Amino acid sequence: MFDGTLGEIVTSKIQLIVIPVYLSFIFFESFIIRFFKTNGSVNSKDSLFNVSIGIMSVPINAAAAFITLGALYWAKQYQIAVIPLTITTLVICFILDDLRFYIHHRICHRFRWQWGMHNTHHSSERFGLAVSLRQSWAKHFTGTMMLKIPLVLIGFDPIIVIFCGVLNATYQFFCHTETIKKLPWWYEAIFNTPSHHRVHHARNPKYLDSNYAGTLIIWDRMFGSFVEEDENDLPDYGLVTPLITYNPLKVVFIEYAGIFKDVFSRGITLKDRILYLFGPPGWSHDGSRMMSTDIKAQYYKEQALKQK
Repeated sequence: MFDGTLGEIVTSKIQLIVIPVYLSFIFFESFIIRFFKTNGSVNSKDSLFNVSIGIMSVPINAAAAFITLGALYWAKQYQIAVIPLTITTLVICFILDDLRFYIHHRICHRFRWQWGMHNTHHSSERFGLAVSLRQSWAKHFTGTMMLKIPLVLIGFDPIIVIFCGVLNATYQFFCHTETIKKLPWWYEAIFNTPSHHRVHHARNPKYLDSNYAGTLIIWDRMFGSFVEEDENDLPDYGLVTPLITYNPLKVVFIEYAGIFKDVFSRGITLKDRILYLFGPPGWSHDGSRMMSTDIKAQYYKEQALKQK
C-alpha cells in the first residue's frame, strides 16, 4: 500500500477534530463581541463566506494532497538518518517546520504564482477567527509544499512533518482576532500573536510584506521582516486592490486569471512572460502597476517630505 495513504488518513482525522473546534471558537468570538462589546467586529455574511470557503477547501485540497504526500514518501527512501519520535525530536521538528513555514509564507508574498494561491486568504476586509478559514483550494500546486522535503531527508518521518504542519496551522488560527490586543511582552517577543498577525493582514503601506511568522515571530526579527503594530496607524485589512465579492470562484481564482491574461499578452518578450508568472505581485513590463516595494518606497518618501 502507498504509505502516503496513511498520511491522508491522519490529516483527515485531525481535520475532523479541529474543524468543530474552530467553528466553536468563531461562534464564541462573535458572541463576546456582540454581547460584551470586546474589540472586533461582526459581519455574519463575511464570516459565513469564510467558513464556507474553508470547508470546501478541505475535500478539494485533500484530493490533491497526493502530490505533497507522494513527494514526502518518495524522499523518505533517501533519508540520511532515521530520527526517533520523542518529545525532544517532536519539538525540534516543529521549530524547523515553523522556519519552513516562514520561508513558504515569504515566497507566497514575493512571487506571483504563489501569491495567486495566497491572496485568497488576504482578500477579506475584516479580521476575525473566521478569516483564518478563508483558504485557497490550490495549496498543493504552488511548489512551496516541497520545502517539507528537507525535513524528511534529515530523518523525520513524513507523518511527524505533516502533524507539525497541522499543529502550526492550528496555532495560527488563534492569531486571527482583534479581541486580544496585546499579550505579555515576553510572549510578543518570541511568538506570533494577534497583534503581529493583524499587521501581516494590513494593506497600510508600512505594514506590507511583514510578519510572515507561523508560530515563532523570532524568524521575522532575525530576517528583518518584523513590524510592530502602531496604535496611531491601525491596520486596514484587505488587498491593495480591493476585491469586493462573495463569489467563491472569483475569490479563489481571480489572481490566476490575471496571471493567465498577462502571460499570454501580445507584444511582450519571453522574459516578460516569465516575470508575469514568477515576478513580484504588481510587476508589469511597462511599469504601469505598483509592487509592494514601490508602495512602501512612495510612502516613506512622502513621510520624509512631511517632516521637512
